[in-house]
Amino acid sequence: MKLNINKPLCVFDLETTGINTAKDRIVEISIIRVEPDGEEYTHTWRVNPEMPIPAEATAVHGISDEDVKDAPTFTQIAMEVFELIRDADLAGFNSNRFDVPLLAEELLRAGIDFDLKTNNMIDIQNIFHKMEPRNLSAAYRFYCDGDLENAHSAEADTKATLEILKAQLNKYEDLPKDMEKLSKFSSYFNSADFQGRIIYNDKNEEVINFGKYKGQKVEDVLRKDPGYFGWIMKADFPLYTKKVIQNVYDRMKLRQEQEQLEALKNKFNPGE
Repeated sequence: MKLNINKPLCVFDLETTGINTAKDRIVEISIIRVEPDGEEYTHTWRVNPEMPIPAEATAVHGISDEDVKDAPTFTQIAMEVFELIRDADLAGFNSNRFDVPLLAEELLRAGIDFDLKTNNMIDIQNIFHKMEPRNLSAAYRFYCDGDLENAHSAEADTKATLEILKAQLNKYEDLPKDMEKLSKFSSYFNSADFQGRIIYNDKNEEVINFGKYKGQKVEDVLRKDPGYFGWIMKADFPLYTKKVIQNVYDRMKLRQEQEQLEALKNKFNPGE
């Protein structure tokens, strides 16, 4: 079925050096960009991760150091990837927990400010698990009545993911067809970062979701524990988590400066 979209949708999949979204690197990326008129364009790159590919990773996706030794680094293709996804909603299989966070880390390392708030994210695995708990191959078999060939090839997995999404929308009449609503349905919580370490409360305020300050607003913690900001920035957290904390910190500093300026104006111009 044709997707009911009013902006482009990029369905994508990554093959990587491992499963640590903060440290591992992309070795293959495939993106199918679906335009509102239904046209689909596939883009696939092998990527030199600039680090050895562990044997256990090669055993999964079949990509070795030799296969990518002459491939471009992610930094070399980062702007091309970004131009594909910047105005699009994003979809993938287990993408909210893995592919999107790792892609965001790679873009940030390349100096590109990828912002979670500008894209709806549809996680096909979450839809599948809410409707029919299983994995990608089982999802393909269930929804598309076939066996997934070349599993763990980025392009094959991406094509399968897009087919499953279309089949899900066709099968479940009560599943939202609007991408923004589908994004919310396929998410388990309202996260400010990709790892769920910072979430939003019902007032859209950033709240810490781990450690000793779990459940407390980020602004409150930064006020009462000024050293917390420095610890986050130096610790081994994903770059996007640090970006969220930095944004809150900058917002607080700007507000403080505005309040100080207003106080000075009132002091020297009391009649205004």
